[in-house]
Amino acid sequence: MPGQFPLVKPLSQSQEEFFRRASMSDIDPSLRPGVVKQWGQWVKSRPIEINGTPTRWRINGIYDLLAHNEDGTVGLIDCKVSDSERDNGEFYAPQLEAYAYAIENPASGKEFTVASMGLLVWKLNGTTETTDGGQGFGVIQSYIPVARNGAKFQEVITDFISCLEGPFPEAGSECSTCNYLTQRLALEN
Repeated sequence: MPGQFPLVKPLSQSQEEFFRRASMSDIDPSLRPGVVKQWGQWVKSRPIEINGTPTRWRINGIYDLLAHNEDGTVGLIDCKVSDSERDNGEFYAPQLEAYAYAIENPASGKEFTVASMGLLVWKLNGTTETTDGGQGFGVIQSYIPVARNGAKFQEVITDFISCLEGPFPEAGSECSTCNYLTQRLALEN
């Protein structure tokens, strides 16, 4: 069963397309002067360092919109089409901080300083008639700034990598993962 409404992807793509080459002030007046010049591009970071030592792990993903600001920095914007209570900066901060890390520490190419991060949220607001007599969706748009917290990201990613690289727990009745897998297998059979 899909975890989201089937129109979310097409609406999200429309949102991203609408803001290509947009002025940052058109997105939100609080943003630095700049223009959206990149969208839907893959980012890949250099190996993540923990305590000054490179690991085998990298950040790899696709951001939605990247604005180039007049001061040489960039603004990272993640597009959302939703009416969820989780559409807040705190929930999406790890995702945006991961993209920012990859942009500031690329495996190749130019490094950019990410000066701002935020969510561009469209909440559906019923249907509306188009100029050609068709139907369309109305939306309420909001921009939600997401505060940078590189130290918190480094803490979380360090814990995550340490867990992945650490020893496997002993299997048995005290292991919650083992119990989950056993119960799942029983339900599938």
